[in-house]
Amino acid sequence: MPVIAIIGAQWGDEGKGKIVDLLAEKANIVARFGGGSNAGHTVVNHLGTFKLHLIPSGVFNEQATCVLGNGLAVDLGVFFEELDMLKKSGINGGRLYISEKAHVIMPYHYILDGLEEEAKGSKAIGTTRRGIGPMYVDKAARLGIRVGDLLDKDVLRSRLEPVFKYKNDIITKVFGAKPLSFDEIYSQYCDYGQRLRPYVRDINTMILEALDRGELVMLEGAQGALLDIDHGTYPFVTSSSPMIGGACTGLGLSPMRVNQVLGVFKAYTTRVGAGPMPTELLDEMGEKIREEGHEYGTTTGRPRRCGWFDAVVSRYSAELNGFNAAALTRLDILDKFDSLKICTSYKVGDVTYSRPPSNLTILEQCEPVYIEMPGWNRDITNIKRYEDLPVEARAYVEKLGELLGCPMNLVSVGAARDQTIEAKPIL
Repeated sequence: MPVIAIIGAQWGDEGKGKIVDLLAEKANIVARFGGGSNAGHTVVNHLGTFKLHLIPSGVFNEQATCVLGNGLAVDLGVFFEELDMLKKSGINGGRLYISEKAHVIMPYHYILDGLEEEAKGSKAIGTTRRGIGPMYVDKAARLGIRVGDLLDKDVLRSRLEPVFKYKNDIITKVFGAKPLSFDEIYSQYCDYGQRLRPYVRDINTMILEALDRGELVMLEGAQGALLDIDHGTYPFVTSSSPMIGGACTGLGLSPMRVNQVLGVFKAYTTRVGAGPMPTELLDEMGEKIREEGHEYGTTTGRPRRCGWFDAVVSRYSAELNGFNAAALTRLDILDKFDSLKICTSYKVGDVTYSRPPSNLTILEQCEPVYIEMPGWNRDITNIKRYEDLPVEARAYVEKLGELLGCPMNLVSVGAARDQTIEAKPIL
């Protein structure tokens, strides 16, 4: 059986949770590979509406094993809150596991995230202040606390004590804030370790053994490829790799084992936080897209920046990830528009760009070059077959596929699981 990776293809918030929830019905393992609770997936199915930040969206398939890989930034408070929320809804977390190698977000990561953002003033990146960046800094500096460290109190103390003094010095001497209590945090994370013990596994071995048995493994991405630490709009990026490369390193999986890479695209473009966004609409049209799509962050509640579909950055994402399948979400949000625009290139003066320039200063100056297509002005939320979509809607979908260079296999026409049309076979 194949490995299928589901990757956010834009700046996040593309609707990956719904696509994972849908396709997970066929999966044996659903594995989250990177990011942290700064990402949010909203899932609507027969059990209700759920907002997940850490636990994979495949948890609603009772036959699937859900795992959190070594690439994650794990906020244990959020993890247990989600677990309790699911159990209250009758969803069993007994097939949920977390890598012993995953790094843990500590209270000082939260504190430093907020203090550092405030210190940047108008130059702030716009993080969710969930401690993600500071945790990945510690991971790279070999100062991180891993899930496996929490299972042994002596090991945890030996790892935490020297780091804690260093962090308190920064908090108090650099930022002038109040110090944290070692005893309180040590006790709290010892308790977390005991509660976490039944869920900790060697995830890498678990996945490889499943593949040897011929089982289907689905890799669940968080955030979007354009926020990648290397290939995104740096420095307005996340601290990890949400791309296919991050999927392999975040789970200990060879790229040769991945059979299908499915990119999830929203039918228009949104972005949360600072950073360049060439197709952003700062007018009534942008506000109309926001209100029609209820475009407010799952994690922060912040209004998302909205604009027309940007095929330049989306094609770049498709090339980097090697998408051989795609899902288009939220097509129904465009139901009430007389005409639609798609950005096919950028211009700066007399220079035309078919790919986004890596120089941030140039990218911020880019003006979108649009093609215009007719809208369909019709409710499509109850349509079940691709051929029954209005001809204008099909033309729009097919133009996007042509511009991206990959087929649009799935088209979402509503929030619910059954409001998804299979345009071309998948899996």
